[in-house]
Amino acid sequence: MSSRRAVILGGTGGIGSAVARELLDASGRGGDDWQVDVLARRGGPVADSLTARGATFTAGDRRDTSTLRDLLRPGADLLVDTVGLTRDDATQLLPFLDDVGSTVFVSSRAVYADEQGRHANSTDKPVFGAAVTEIQPTVTAGDGDPTSRDGYGAAKVASEQVLLDHGAPVTVLRPSKVYGVGIGRPREWFVVRRVLDGRERILLADHGRGVDHTTAASGIGSLVRLVADAPDRRILNVADDSAPTALEIVRTIASHLDHRFDEVLLDADAPAFVGTTPWSSPAPFVLDTTAARALGWQPPTFASAVLPELDWLVETAQSTPADGDVPWAEDPFWERMFDYGPEDAALALLSLGLG
Repeated sequence: MSSRRAVILGGTGGIGSAVARELLDASGRGGDDWQVDVLARRGGPVADSLTARGATFTAGDRRDTSTLRDLLRPGADLLVDTVGLTRDDATQLLPFLDDVGSTVFVSSRAVYADEQGRHANSTDKPVFGAAVTEIQPTVTAGDGDPTSRDGYGAAKVASEQVLLDHGAPVTVLRPSKVYGVGIGRPREWFVVRRVLDGRERILLADHGRGVDHTTAASGIGSLVRLVADAPDRRILNVADDSAPTALEIVRTIASHLDHRFDEVLLDADAPAFVGTTPWSSPAPFVLDTTAARALGWQPPTFASAVLPELDWLVETAQSTPADGDVPWAEDPFWERMFDYGPEDAALALLSLGLG
């Protein structure tokens, strides 16, 4: 059994910690003995749990060149960047790539554009005629505000290009709607909180048929482990085995929490301001994962991979003080998603046949 070194930038986030756990678990299963070094801005329960399992934690900023130099100057068998976002972020890594066996950059499906130039973060959503492959055109690389709707995908494309053009074995991963323990934006909270709030009915637009592919952080972790053994310059989509509908997602979550919703499946005549979920999509957005599967990767199913996250969401909510809120509550993404007044008003209208 050989000893190998992995450096994970953003190693305590939902994706980074999943990668770290996968490598540490591989060591425990008798595979290569991974020395896992994780970098994050600050420690906490996740860092503590990883170090308890044998990882080494460094508190620091991924954009601090001296911190990167200290971590990467000795070289590494695997480098995983889960937080790089801009062209400058990618450029910072270039001096170290020749001393890394396999580099993985976590990008996003937000880079893909349809024939009209629409992307996942557009106000008008993209329409793809089939599952999206890695050769689908992308938005144009850009250096605008990477936190804006149009700037995020453009910045990711710029990062991808810088790393791939260098010539070192860099694998770019493009996930979709990532979920998992510790994820920064746990979309499944949309359903979990409704269960905890005792909501008996849930409204779903378009009969809950919306399809927006999900990606388990644990699936990213297992693919990274394979990529570590097969370094190359490539782009790979990474997503769950199949793309569940919004209705299937709601039922999976409710079932695990031993809750049964009265499902109100809305049609086009229903009020436009209710029934939208984090997985609602006017046209299916599905990633083709054939290329990743060709490496021997087995994508997980949403129904099984999501369960640890659901338990984490419930535990987090139950341990939150009465005068506090869950850590992700300040995310503008959640604005008005739990304003039940409009939902109840719509239900009243529908019961009167006025919807």
